[in-house]
Amino acid sequence: MKSLVIWRSGLIILVITLRAATAADFGFEQKPDRLVITHGGEPVAHYVWKDEHVLRPFFAHVCAPGGIQLTRNFPPIAGTDPTDHDALHPGLWLAFGDLNGHDFWRNKAVVKHERFLETPRVNNGKLTFATENAFETTKGEVLCKQISRFSLAARPAGYLLIWEASFTSPDADFAFGDQEEMGLGIRVTTPITEKNGGTIRNSEGGTSAKATWGKPANWCDYSGTLKQRNVGIAIFSSPENFRPCWWHNRDYGLFVANLSAAKPSPAAKPAASLLKKETHSAFGLEC
Repeated sequence: MKSLVIWRSGLIILVITLRAATAADFGFEQKPDRLVITHGGEPVAHYVWKDEHVLRPFFAHVCAPGGIQLTRNFPPIAGTDPTDHDALHPGLWLAFGDLNGHDFWRNKAVVKHERFLETPRVNNGKLTFATENAFETTKGEVLCKQISRFSLAARPAGYLLIWEASFTSPDADFAFGDQEEMGLGIRVTTPITEKNGGTIRNSEGGTSAKATWGKPANWCDYSGTLKQRNVGIAIFSSPENFRPCWWHNRDYGLFVANLSAAKPSPAAKPAASLLKKETHSAFGLEC
């Protein structure tokens, strides 16, 4: 085995009101292209592994308790949402703009869902499942394999999603580049973007996209008001990480927890790779 890199990634979706997630069970419906997830009959998210335009698995229509959608409509609705980056920002995703020089963020290379390693199931109030993906270059060559393990649980303030992803390559070295578009990304729903009155906060006291962009922090939160409730999404960096996340935050609704970047270069000029052959790093985002 040439390389092993583990992302322990997670986020908590917060509803700061008197209404919290109830004791009801999670439910799911498996369709040919996606897993539709509910909680107590209310929508939670779609885990999509096959889409004509988004060439990597992702979560869409991510909701807080009460079925309040917190990610931008997918696809975005003209006249309701900004339609920029429609296939790049589908909701919630893990992607990399430079993996051995190949671009899996901008859908130039393909992350192909191959199978469920563990079928979805609900046990002790948690929904869990695991998948295997292949990272394919533009020439159709497999660069590496990704095993993702997902755990979704109800918490007093909302839902907690933990995404642990392991990357291996038995035949070739691979490395993560140093640029902005790397890591766990979220595009929040249009009404709570900073441009529409929402707020971005981080653990260091920053309270805007400008104040938090490019800064290391242990956590970052994007929140606003929907249906007379204060709602939002927060990403927490695990203390096990070898360093805090570097944050790529924008006032139009994007925020990205990027653990690869040290001093990210412009996307057109990727810097030298960070993680190389025989590297074993455990890092990610947890509460």
